[in-house]
Order: sequence, then C-alpha cells, then structure tokens
Amino acid sequence: MELKGIVFNIQKFSIHDGPGVRTNVFLKGCPLRCKWCSNPESQAARPQVLYHSAECVHCKKCVASCPEQAVSADDSGRLRIDFTKCSGCMVCVHGCPGRALTCEGEEKTADEVFEICMQDVDFYEESGGGVTLSGGEALMQPDFVEALLQRLKEKGVHTAIETTGCAAPEIFQRLAPRFDLLLFDVKHWDCAKHREGTGVGNEQIIQNLRWGYGQGLNILPRIPVIPGFNGAPEDGVGIAGLLKEIGFTRAQLLPFHQMGEKKYELLNRSYELRGVKALHPEDLTAYRQIFLDRGIDCFF
Repeated sequence: MELKGIVFNIQKFSIHDGPGVRTNVFLKGCPLRCKWCSNPESQAARPQVLYHSAECVHCKKCVASCPEQAVSADDSGRLRIDFTKCSGCMVCVHGCPGRALTCEGEEKTADEVFEICMQDVDFYEESGGGVTLSGGEALMQPDFVEALLQRLKEKGVHTAIETTGCAAPEIFQRLAPRFDLLLFDVKHWDCAKHREGTGVGNEQIIQNLRWGYGQGLNILPRIPVIPGFNGAPEDGVGIAGLLKEIGFTRAQLLPFHQMGEKKYELLNRSYELRGVKALHPEDLTAYRQIFLDRGIDCFF
C-alpha cells in the first residue's frame, strides 16, 4: 500500500514562505498548542469536522446519523461536536444538506501531492521558487515528508519547510538536511514561558536549532511577535541573545495578526487572544532595533 499523508491545504502562488513563487503544502498534526495559532485546524493529526453555523438548516440529520454520538445540538439548535468521540468517519459531512459541515484534512499519496506541486514547475524555474512544507508541523509525518522530498529533489525543485523545530532529534537530523531552507520558528528563549504559551517546553527545539546551525544548514529564524507572550523588550533581548549566542546573523519578525480567529468558531473552540490588537511593522521598530543592536539583520 502506498504511503499516504494527511493534507489540509495546498496553496499555490505563495510568495511569503521562501524565495520566488511557491506551492505551500499544509500537513495535519502539531505537537504545540500555541494560544495564537492561526491554523488551529492543523493541530489534530487526523481529519476534522468544521461547523459553519450560518449555513446550518437545523435539520439535525447529523445528530441522528453519527455512529459515535459525537454530534449534539443545544437549546438554540447550534451543533456541538465532541472531538473526543468523533472517529472521523465523515458520515455527518456527507449527509449535511446545507453543507454546514465540512471536512478539514484528507489522505493523499506522495505522488498525488507531487503531481499537484509540479503543475507550477514553470513558475518555480522562472522565479527561483519551489515547494514549502508547512502545517501544523510537517515533521510529525516524517515518512510522508521523506517520500515527497525524494520526488521533488529528483526534479531539482527547491524545497523549504516552516517548522516549529519540535521534533525528536532522530527525525530532525534525518530530514532537516534534505531541505534547501528551514524557516525555523523561535517563539521564546525562556522554557517556562514557552511552555505557558505553547503547551510544551523549548529544550528540544533549541537543541535542534543548535544542531542545524552546527551542521551549516540554511536556517532562517522567524519570531512570531505575540502581545503578552514575547512582545516585551526583555523578551526581545532574550531571543536576540539566544540567536547571537548560537551564531545567527539574520532573523525575521512576524507581527501578530488575527487572521485565524474565525477558525476557532468553526471548531467550537474558544480563542484566548480575541480582541487583542494586531501588530504591524511600524509597531515593532524598537523591538527590531534590539536585534539590530546585537548584530542581527532583522527584517519583516
């Protein structure tokens, strides 16, 4: 049986996640639970049901048809999906007359994803672009990633990965050198604060970051700047100090945004950063200067 991965989006003509025009392949599964995550549908490793309440006709066919009794309706008629019971059979999705229930994530073979990526090979060649794997955390599907990478490298396609760096050393060391570029999130320098904001410590992440730098891999550290988590000047000093100590001379700042807020509603989840003001590059002039003062070319 051919190896399959769980993919939840393939985004063409991306220009923000690596050089040139790119195809971004988003894979399901992530070991982190960042409070600000803009892709919360990526966190679970299996396909999930999303509920679009505005499209619901309140027929309750899904409630009656669910074999796991994972779907219920409250007094207002709004559906509630218990993901601890949901088996991912998608009976509710297929039987929904109003298309209020949709599936996020589907199985695809490496060959299927490769063929989609290669549809735009002319654009890669003209722009110096390629394919970027994202998520979630793509390294949670290591065998699928390896199979897809092999096909892309055989055709000379530039490959990049957006990674949390949160992976077992044997997986990171096996796969990281096969990418032409690693866009490596550095969320915090302090382990306790990292755990508070993401649900996991940063020991393994920093270990992988150090190892990758020591191997001479092409790594671009990227810092998502989040108010109340790592947006204070002392946080910038700590992160810049970590990067300088390892040896990095370039880094990218990713200002906090609210583009993923609606997805939490679709997943019947609360969003802890609701109402927090989005940041823009002009809001981070002083924060950026912290890195520049330490010899790190910091950009947006």
